[in-house]
Amino acid sequence: MVRRIASSGGARKPKRGRRVASGPKAVKGRRTVGHTAHSKVGSSQAKGFVDPRELTSEDLVTKTLQETSGSLGMAARPKVVDFSARLRERRMARIRGWAVRAGVALLVLAVLGGLIWTLFFSPVLRLESDRIEVHGGNEWVSGQRIKEIAAKQSGRSLLLVSTSEVTAQLGDIPGVSAAKADKRYPRGMSVTITAQKPAAMLKASDDDLTAVDDRGRILNSVKGASASGIPVIEVSNVNDGLRDRAVLAALKILGDLPEQMRHRISKVSARTQDSITTELDDGRYAVLWGDASDLALKQAVVDKIVNDPTKIGDKHQVDVSAPLRPIIK
Repeated sequence: MVRRIASSGGARKPKRGRRVASGPKAVKGRRTVGHTAHSKVGSSQAKGFVDPRELTSEDLVTKTLQETSGSLGMAARPKVVDFSARLRERRMARIRGWAVRAGVALLVLAVLGGLIWTLFFSPVLRLESDRIEVHGGNEWVSGQRIKEIAAKQSGRSLLLVSTSEVTAQLGDIPGVSAAKADKRYPRGMSVTITAQKPAAMLKASDDDLTAVDDRGRILNSVKGASASGIPVIEVSNVNDGLRDRAVLAALKILGDLPEQMRHRISKVSARTQDSITTELDDGRYAVLWGDASDLALKQAVVDKIVNDPTKIGDKHQVDVSAPLRPIIK
């Protein structure tokens, strides 16, 4: 029979709900607690009792070799940088870059130089004088003179030939009323001119005839050229006549007349610049033009009167110096 011996008041009773294990089970419980603490390695504070014998040690050497090993598991040495060699490599790279850029620039310059030489200095586009063609003209305008002006541009590249300059020079030739120069690649030029007949023939006392245009310029006449249908103005001297205001006014009037009326003029009188008179149909009619103003209106009035028998009747003179009030005598 087991007796329970009650301890005196000094004996301590275990707290309710907490059991204290003893014997082998107590040791096993402590080991379990140690294993739990070991599973939380890295925690700043471990909860419970930790048995150092249960902790696994970490081989730092093996870990380092694994982290620095190559694909075959061989240990790799850390890369050592040679700054002097690196500077030399960078310097050589810059030199190669400069050399490549310089080569490209030289190549571009060579191509541009070849292109410029081909277009401006080589015979590829050089104007040749024997390939200059002249169209138009008449017996009063020398085709040779026109070709000489155009040939001044020969030997130059067509890209440098100024057709406007050629056209301006051709327009200064007496008897040329219009001119146009066109390039004909690769080495030619075409010149087209519109030549007019002389506005009048100046007849001096020695019976020599000099062809002049409506601006009072002597034409490049050719020997044997026909003067049929060209009005004649009698002057004492050709040079003096070309400085006379009356003669210059008569040339302006004659230059503006239509070709059909010009053919009917047989004589021109220019005593003063306000009394220009022309004779038509071998003196059958006389037209007093006055000065060179309002020529279009005066021409229309003369054409209406002279070509209408009911207007001219048996009269022989038409005065259109005041075209709004013509006088028939």
